[in-house]
Amino acid sequence: MRPSVTAESASPSRIAAVARGLRSTLRKAIDIALPPLCPACRDPVEDQALCATCWSKLSFIARPYCERLGIPFAYDPGAGLLSMEAIADPPAYGRARAAVRFDEISRALVHAFKYSDRLDLAPTLGRWTASAGRELLTDADALVPVPLHWRRLWARRFNQSASLAQTVSIASGVPVLHTALKRVKPTAHQVGLTQAERASNVQGAFRVPDEGKAQIAGRRLVLMDDVLTSGATVEACTRALLRAGAANVDVLVFARVVAAAKSPI
Repeated sequence: MRPSVTAESASPSRIAAVARGLRSTLRKAIDIALPPLCPACRDPVEDQALCATCWSKLSFIARPYCERLGIPFAYDPGAGLLSMEAIADPPAYGRARAAVRFDEISRALVHAFKYSDRLDLAPTLGRWTASAGRELLTDADALVPVPLHWRRLWARRFNQSASLAQTVSIASGVPVLHTALKRVKPTAHQVGLTQAERASNVQGAFRVPDEGKAQIAGRRLVLMDDVLTSGATVEACTRALLRAGAANVDVLVFARVVAAAKSPI
């Protein structure tokens, strides 16, 4: 008579294999009952990707663009030229890059990821972001996600910038410093605020704790966020990192707001 397998006698590898089988079966059952939907328009799709219509509307950012701010140009002005914004009001950070323009489709992706617990989008958004920031990542020592205040982190349960940074880290091999930067002041949502109000809202909101200074001193950092709008948040974070001894800070985001095209100088 064949002996029964108990929890005590089963090997860890056998238990893990059974667990994987159960998870696989559960995923298949869920896929049959609830077919995957396009995260932008909610139409059924074959996998977790965008539907063909939304994919065709997604606006990826590619050269020619401002070498400092990553703002796309309407035409190619030649290598190395800067936008009027970069010359008139240069940021504290070195360079900024974004994967896509912040428009109807990318907004739907960000909102699904950020507010609807669509953590399954992190690998896709992160891979696109890593591709857009390849030149920044080549020179980087570490990634620093824009932190949430602990109250907002408790309510949301995850930091979307940290999730993106983790995927970018896997793609690039650049480590993530999750605790090097802290948001020490709760701030109001930036949506609906003017540029001046946004800057005032985040003033003094970020700080490098004493235990984090050794992690960033003399290092080349890439600050990561989901969306770049006015730049007030990444500017405040950059200044905090530079004050604490970082050698250089670049900015990498999934999407950025792009204003009406202006001629480069």
